[in-house]
Amino acid sequence: MPDPDRRLLVRARRRITVQVAGAISVVLALVGVLVWCAMGHGQGTAAERDLGVAAQRSPLAYPPPCVWLYELRADGTVRASPGAPAALPVRAELARVAAGAAPRTARVGVAGRDYLVHTRRRADTTVQAVMDLRYQAAEQARLLRTLAGAEVAGLLAALLVGQVVSRRAIAPLGEALARQRRFAADVSHELRTPLTRLHTRAQLLSRRLRGGTDPILLIDEVDQLVKGSGQLGEVVADLLRSAQFKQLRRPFGPVDLAALAAELAAAEDARAAARGVDIVVRCDGPGDHVVRGVESALRRVVSALLDNALGHTGPGGHIWVTLAGEPGTVLLTVRDDGAGLDPEDAERLFTRFEGTGFGLGLALVREVVDGHHGTITADGRPGGGAVFTVRLPAHPSSPVTEPARGPARQRYQPPLPG
Repeated sequence: MPDPDRRLLVRARRRITVQVAGAISVVLALVGVLVWCAMGHGQGTAAERDLGVAAQRSPLAYPPPCVWLYELRADGTVRASPGAPAALPVRAELARVAAGAAPRTARVGVAGRDYLVHTRRRADTTVQAVMDLRYQAAEQARLLRTLAGAEVAGLLAALLVGQVVSRRAIAPLGEALARQRRFAADVSHELRTPLTRLHTRAQLLSRRLRGGTDPILLIDEVDQLVKGSGQLGEVVADLLRSAQFKQLRRPFGPVDLAALAAELAAAEDARAAARGVDIVVRCDGPGDHVVRGVESALRRVVSALLDNALGHTGPGGHIWVTLAGEPGTVLLTVRDDGAGLDPEDAERLFTRFEGTGFGLGLALVREVVDGHHGTITADGRPGGGAVFTVRLPAHPSSPVTEPARGPARQRYQPPLPG
């Protein structure tokens, strides 16, 4: 099925192209009409002037080019210039002016041809100057053909210009639609994990209350529910800033990545228990694991990696979240023994809408990690689990960790539904 946004952009581009081409064509047509009218008026004015001068001054035997002269003498005889048409002169005009009427210029048709005739008195004779209008008609026909060709060429050029203008005009709309779709995809993914986590915990809490569990024993569960709803509010606030096209330029501060991992592992214990998956968090090496960043954004990174691991680990599987340190760098590793991945597809996992089955979350994770001047890599093998490693700059105030000497394990065994 064609993309509706693409159809909208194509229709808008075509409409703009037609409008631009139509506007340019109308302008060219108006220019052509003005040129036509100006030429016709100029030809008429020049012809009347030339005929007037010829009737007043030119000798009968040597008229100007394209002009014939006829002379009505007092004895009633008519003399003509050499080669003058036999169907002329227009005797009615000669008789009228000879009778004392004012000089007159008229357009007449004789023997199927159009002539411009100017009649006036000159001394004791009446002179009639005649011009054949077919030469002017031929010039007008040539001009008309030229204008028609120019209109066609102008229409083609207008279509090309319209295409260029429409593409440039539609580009912002296309970008806005792409931003809208990207925002909708980001919202749906970013809200899915925390909502699923809250829903699972709420179901578990409801089941325990209905089973007669003492409410005092469920205070920790309620606290987790409250904390999860607060974190969901942080995600919504970040998405609203994104909808207003504002970068999340909140100042970076120290974020304890180990505490963040432990917190999210505990938040996922209900969902992990429902899936029969064991989550283990451990810190390798001495020292803390504090990085520079925005806590809400990094929380989304760890949450997305845990969600991805849970989605690809079957019942009885394990997820290991490991924190380690290098000089100036903190490493976060999320490893599972689930479905695994093809190492050749590792880089494509971080591309939006790649269709690899790992979803949009990993692309968003890379965006956040890149924004924190870190890196993320993926490795694994089909059927042998996957491992995602995030490297982030350590906070300057945190001590440099030494190479690992022995793991310090912190285990979160999810409680079984009561």
